[in-house]
Amino acid sequence: MKSTLVTAAFITLISTAGYSQTWNWDKAHSQLNFGVTHLSISEIDGSFGSVTAKITSTKDDLSDAVVELTAEVASISTGVEQRNNHLKSPDFFDAAKYPTLTFKSTSFKKTGAKTYEVTGDLTLHGVTKPVVLTATLNGTTVNPQSKKTIAGWKVTGTIKRTDFGIAAGFPSAMLGDDVALNANAEFVKD
Repeated sequence: MKSTLVTAAFITLISTAGYSQTWNWDKAHSQLNFGVTHLSISEIDGSFGSVTAKITSTKDDLSDAVVELTAEVASISTGVEQRNNHLKSPDFFDAAKYPTLTFKSTSFKKTGAKTYEVTGDLTLHGVTKPVVLTATLNGTTVNPQSKKTIAGWKVTGTIKRTDFGIAAGFPSAMLGDDVALNANAEFVKD
């Protein structure tokens, strides 16, 4: 009996390992963006330039996928250097004290032919909160130069800046509380 259990466990381990896949963020073809309303009349967009992320899964349909992302807060860019520096200050992100933001998924559920609901923990400004994102798989292809398989994703969601203690001194009429998240990313399969 013990031999049968050991054999079954070994076969399960081997079969699961055979389906393991890791996809890594392609820094040259991916962006992590955000947008927030300014003075209730316009949206200011920005991005994080230094991002690493990976998706790991043991199932072809990605139903057990885990997404892990880290962005360097000091790499924030809005196209205006003075604003970038202000966003890095203690008034906003306090990049010196909280140098990274991280996300790790806790659930990756298929909701349509190419869509997924991704739930996970976002840590930003020293605060960790659960967030729900929508991920759309745009497709996969083989890169003709690298000969590697790539997958294109669009990920969207909304968080509240006040949930993370960001810009607490700014009223929502001046700076919207809702922050739109938008990532357009290519992931390269290892």
